[in-house]
Amino acid sequence: MANSDLKELAQLFLKLGATAFGGPAAHIALMNQEIVERRKWLDRQRFLDLLGATNLIPGPNSTELAIHIGLERAGWRGLIVAGGCFILPAMLIVWALAALYARYQTVPQLGWLMYGVKPVIIAIVVQALWSLGKTAFKNAPTALVSWAAFALSLAGLNEILLLLLSGLVTMLALNWGRGLKSGGAASFFIPAPGLLSLAQAPGFVGIAAMAGVAGASAPPSLAGIFWFFLKIGSVLYGSGYVLLAFLQNDLVERWGWLTSQQLIDAVAIGQFTPGPLFTTATFIGYLLGGSPGAILGTVGIFLPAFFFVAAVNPLIPVLRLSPWAGGFLDGVNAASLGLMGAVTLDLGRAALTDGLTVILAFAALWGVFRYKFNSTWLVLAGGLIGLIWRTLI
Repeated sequence: MANSDLKELAQLFLKLGATAFGGPAAHIALMNQEIVERRKWLDRQRFLDLLGATNLIPGPNSTELAIHIGLERAGWRGLIVAGGCFILPAMLIVWALAALYARYQTVPQLGWLMYGVKPVIIAIVVQALWSLGKTAFKNAPTALVSWAAFALSLAGLNEILLLLLSGLVTMLALNWGRGLKSGGAASFFIPAPGLLSLAQAPGFVGIAAMAGVAGASAPPSLAGIFWFFLKIGSVLYGSGYVLLAFLQNDLVERWGWLTSQQLIDAVAIGQFTPGPLFTTATFIGYLLGGSPGAILGTVGIFLPAFFFVAAVNPLIPVLRLSPWAGGFLDGVNAASLGLMGAVTLDLGRAALTDGLTVILAFAALWGVFRYKFNSTWLVLAGGLIGLIWRTLI
C-alpha cells in the first residue's frame, strides 16, 4: 500500500461526496464509472460482490460500498479514508445548512438545482445497470430473479426479503442435484461460526446494549444524541423513507425532541444535498445539540458501517469458493440490480416532468454511452442548466 493510493482514494471520494446527488442508486452508478470503468481498480464481478454484501448488512449502502472499495484498495487505512472522505463534504454542507435553518427556520430552495440534476442522474444509473448487468446476468436464473426483484419491488415487497429470496432461489437453481458432494450445501455455512462469534463478542454486545438506551432522557444530552444515532446506524435497512419512519417514531412522537416539520425539513436536506442521505443525522444533531451534536450525530449513524464492512469483507472471497454460497451471492447481486432498476423508474417518474428534462436525460444518455463523459461534469452541467432555466422563466 502506497501513500499515493490513499491520496487517490481521498481525492476521488471527496469529489464524489461533494457532487454525488440522487441517492444510493446514483452513488453506486457513479462509483461504478469511476472505480470499474475509468480507474479499473476492481473488475465488475468484484464490484458486484461488494454491492451485494452491502445490501445484506444494516446501514447506508453507498457509504458502505465506498468503505469496501477503500479497504480493497489500501487496507484498513483506505477503509477510513474512503468512507470518511465520502461522508465529510456532505456533512459540512448539511452542517452549514442546519446553522442557517436554526437561525431562519427555513430550508434553502434547491428545487431548481435538482430539476437539472435528476435527469442526468437517471442516465448515469441506466449506464451502470447496463454495464453491471452484463456481468451479473450469468445465466437464466440470475436474469429471472433480477426481473422478479424489479417487479416485486414495484409491488411493494420488502427489499431485504427480496434479496434473501433471490439468493436462495438462485442458489438452489444452480446447485439442484449437487447434493452434499464436495461439501455441498454444508459448505454454504462455513462462515456462520465466524459471524456467530462476532455477534457474541463482548464489545459487540456492549455496543448494542449501550445503543439501546439512546436518547432515554429529555431534553437530549450529547451522549443521548450519539447513542440514538449509533442505534439507528446499527439496525436500519432500507431507504430514506425507512429512516424517516424511525426518526418520526422516536424523535417526534416518543420524546418530542423535534416537531414534524423540523423532521421533514431535515430529511429534505438529506435528500437534496450530495453524498450520503444519512447526513440527515448531521442536521438533526445540530438542531438538538449545536455543532457538537452535529458531529456526534454524524459519527454515531455512520460508525457501525465501518465495523460491519471490516467484518464482512474478508468473508466474500470465502463465499465465492463455495458453489452454494457463490450461487446465493450471484442471486443477491442480480436482485440488487433489479432493485436499482425499480428505484430508477421511480426517479424517472419524478424527474422527467417536461420537455427540457426529457432532452437532458437523452443528452446525458448519449454522452455516457457514446462518449463516456465524466459523470461529475454531467451532474454539474445538469445543475447549471436547471439554475439558468430558473432565471429565464
